Amino acid sequence: MATEVKISELARSLFTEYCAGVICADVENSPYNSELWSEIDELTAKIRTRYTVADVKQIPTIQATRNAYKIAGKDPNRYRPSAEALMRRLINGNDLYKISTLVDLINLVSLETGYSIGGFDNDKIVGCPTLGVGEKDEQFEGIGRGLLNIEGLPVYRDEMGGIGTPTSDEVRTSISISTKRIFVIINAYSGIEGLQEAIDFTERLLKKYANAHEVKSAIFTIKS
Repeated sequence: MATEVKISELARSLFTEYCAGVICADVENSPYNSELWSEIDELTAKIRTRYTVADVKQIPTIQATRNAYKIAGKDPNRYRPSAEALMRRLINGNDLYKISTLVDLINLVSLETGYSIGGFDNDKIVGCPTLGVGEKDEQFEGIGRGLLNIEGLPVYRDEMGGIGTPTSDEVRTSISISTKRIFVIINAYSGIEGLQEAIDFTERLLKKYANAHEVKSAIFTIKS
């Protein structure tokens, strides 16, 4: 079970503005929450009115994540950050999948802020997650994506291997309906500005919709 993250020397040298907002909490998941989905639907309508597909990659938090991909050697047009993919999906007229309350609220935060966010079952994490860069032929089974080529992607690894990238999280540590402890990483490649607000928003949603308690949060930077 994790309570913090580390940033490798390689990641420090590449992602010079990177900050991680980390939240861990005891939670109660559920298949669906109608009040949460009212919030999601309201934001969906705003996004479809406010943005075009071309606009999305210019959102500062998304643009910074795309730049991190380029720095690490990945084409962000082939492997899109999850926040960008979610927004493009909505603008193209498709609805979000209803997964579970915990996953759905993380998607809401991602859409609101433009951060790509990792959400994990904390009981499945072994040791302290560390940010690095994916290597050639590294095994990573993305949720709903099968084996994902993570070479050149920023990736968090625990002692067993990869758990999350800004494009997709790994099946092994994924949230399920039985998840009781959540670990969230808000990936801020754009720096610290706005990150605390995203943490506060996430905590509010977790308390409101997942009965979160024993909530702890922190910000980790390359200077930590």
